Amino acid sequence: MAGGVVQKTGGGGRRRRGRGRSRPMSEINVTPFVDVMLVLLIIFMVAAPLMTVGVPVELPKTAANSLPGEQEEPLTITITAEGIVSIQTTEVDRADLIGRLRAIAAERDSNRVFLRADGAVPYADVVQVMGALNRGGFDNIGLVTDMGGPALDAPDG
Repeated sequence: MAGGVVQKTGGGGRRRRGRGRSRPMSEINVTPFVDVMLVLLIIFMVAAPLMTVGVPVELPKTAANSLPGEQEEPLTITITAEGIVSIQTTEVDRADLIGRLRAIAAERDSNRVFLRADGAVPYADVVQVMGALNRGGFDNIGLVTDMGGPALDAPDG
């Protein structure tokens, strides 16, 4: 692995008869440690954004631009194709949704929330959850979609 420099003991430039004694250097080589730490840092930087939301939904595609980021971790509400509502990754009954949102809003600095809804969810269900978000104290609602969808101003083709 790592080899150390060997220093000879002896007096200056004079030669001694017989064998000179050598001893290993007692300094720690930190280069392998720094290499391992940099590799771990890169792995965590790549893996951390992938672990933000864990509820799988099929988002509709739009041509809208993405929203700017925030300092605080974004609050995400998800509606699956089966109609299950989740706050982050925790499933919530619709009857308990407003109470939980009020408790969360009291602890947060930002009133921004991201709403993710499967494309198969009826519009009425999405609007009901948006109304619950508003009554729960979140009036800055961002709808999450996938990029690359059709643009309304695109020429027919």
